[in-house]
Amino acid sequence: MRRLSTPVLLLLLPIALFLAFFHPAILDIGNAGWLLNGSDAGENALGAHAYWHDPAAGASLRTHLLNAPDGVSVLFTDSNPLVTLAAKPFAALLSADAQLVGPFILLCLMLQTLFAWLLLRRHAPGQMALWAGVALLAFPPTLFNRFVHANLMAHWLILAALWLFLEPERSRRLRWWAPLIAVATLIHSYLLIMVGAIWASTLLVRFADGERRAVLGQAAAILLLVALLARWLGVGGQVPAGNFGVFSMPLDALWNPAIAPFSNLLPAHETSPGRGFEGFQYLGAGGLLLVAFAVVVAWRRLPSRERERETVRRLRGLVPALVVLAILAIARLPLPPEVRALLDPVRASGRMFWPVGYVLVLMAVLTSFRLSAQRAGLALIGIVAIQVIDLAGMADAIRAQTQPAGAHRLYTRTRDPRWGALITGSRSIAFFPADVTRDLGLFQEIAWRAANAGRPVSNVYAARADRVTIRRAHAEAAAFARGQRVPGRLYVLLADMPLPAAMAARRRRIDGVVVILP
Repeated sequence: MRRLSTPVLLLLLPIALFLAFFHPAILDIGNAGWLLNGSDAGENALGAHAYWHDPAAGASLRTHLLNAPDGVSVLFTDSNPLVTLAAKPFAALLSADAQLVGPFILLCLMLQTLFAWLLLRRHAPGQMALWAGVALLAFPPTLFNRFVHANLMAHWLILAALWLFLEPERSRRLRWWAPLIAVATLIHSYLLIMVGAIWASTLLVRFADGERRAVLGQAAAILLLVALLARWLGVGGQVPAGNFGVFSMPLDALWNPAIAPFSNLLPAHETSPGRGFEGFQYLGAGGLLLVAFAVVVAWRRLPSRERERETVRRLRGLVPALVVLAILAIARLPLPPEVRALLDPVRASGRMFWPVGYVLVLMAVLTSFRLSAQRAGLALIGIVAIQVIDLAGMADAIRAQTQPAGAHRLYTRTRDPRWGALITGSRSIAFFPADVTRDLGLFQEIAWRAANAGRPVSNVYAARADRVTIRRAHAEAAAFARGQRVPGRLYVLLADMPLPAAMAARRRRIDGVVVILP
């Protein structure tokens, strides 16, 4: 029965959590309309969509259907480079309006369950305690908070790195670390930094043990691998945002839900704009109770098992990395511009605490395993129940945001049938002003239509702008102000953009949107 129950639970547990937090219609690959709502999730889907419809893109991980003619890497459209690339050979077989964001979220929950189970299976005193521990370790509130940045729901990369770190033989092998770091690089740079910190800790431990030549060789190989992948992803030439620390982790983040609906049991307040989301580290009432329970168990000096002692001994090697990550997550210091530019890759620094949070929960679960199978199981089941009660509001709030998927409607802002002929009859499309965040939902729908028609759009909402694009945008804005049109270009005007007199005769309004006909 145990052999049968394990794969069943590994499958059913993530599915149950998925259905609790998300509308099942997001699993429909041909259902993309729920994403085109002006969110970062919409940019994720749009970048992949443009790449799949760009016949010249090949394996470049870059599309010229957005930010034309310069093009943009799918990394900077907040798309998932790994998933986008893997699906490219099958693009012709996919729906014309395919999205893989929903299926990727479910895959992340499944892998999250698997690696939590791998971390705990040899320590649990019984099956009930094991699966309650898996639920607490695999599904913290921080994981579901990232649903608008689906790539960052790949927390399983952190758990996989912890699992490798705690495996004495596997942690020494390049053949285990190289694929994990490559996958992290191709999913999201923040996850690469976290996984890289755990990997670097294994090297530090081995270096201290005298394995210096092997350590230096592995370090050189991994750094070369990351550099080559970064080059492929188009990293280089981007303008730093220069706002490191703005999205840091509040000091009360572990017990502050920050967003009122995200907790039914504890009060929420946001200390400053943005930090309640990027700095969100709430453990949940159940998670906090778990930590308190572990402290009581440790205070009672119940004997630990040999495997727990070995795990704790190995986790001590992670302390330097966890301290650095925690400082990065919390720090809000007046830094020189040069230092802020250097720290730009981790400007949403509150995220850096995730590995610390996972290690904290892992240690608390392992400590609770010192009890007998029955006591540990009952205690952890009770803690899971508290967590479920506390996070029910969070699940409802997130599920409500994916509820539009049930309508299976692709366009909500551009429903006039004239849009199709207008875009197809254009050679290119441009938005003015160039800052499409003024109406990102409208941009996403029109750019989606343009990609379907193979028409390049000169704008993009990118995670980082590059200098070439900034110079081109200034030149195009100046030309537009002078009334100079690009032949065959459809212009879409956002907000109250002044219209040059020379273009007034070609002005039209469709679905309330002002356009200049080609």
